Amino acid sequence: MFILIGISSHAVIIKQDTAEPCVLLLKANYGEYSWGLPGGALEPGETIRQALLRECQEELGVLVQVKCLTGVYYHQAYDSQAFIFLCELDDSHNICLSEEHSEYQYTPLSRLSKVQKQRVEDCLSYDGVVVSRKF
Repeated sequence: MFILIGISSHAVIIKQDTAEPCVLLLKANYGEYSWGLPGGALEPGETIRQALLRECQEELGVLVQVKCLTGVYYHQAYDSQAFIFLCELDDSHNICLSEEHSEYQYTPLSRLSKVQKQRVEDCLSYDGVVVSRKF
């Protein structure tokens, strides 16, 4: 018997030239209109890296540079696994949001939800060992 759970890949993109590091968040045009990291669910046949690149291209209109996988998080509320990658944008990037999102902003870590903040802090303190947590 197979049990299917949700699997998604997300990018942590940091803006470091501010007093406090800030992370790129997108505001969804669906559901609860919440702010979240770029990324989304895997499609059949995709790897987690392929899904990350596709989702970021679709949502941001630019290719991201994937640095490393930093964490895997199980979210009980959604019965899903989220793979978090540290990524960068080229200096010449020009974000062009998809219809799924209405705006983007770089948000200070101090303003993130508890779960978001933990994932981003894990990403920023990556020491070569992928973190695994359960929320």
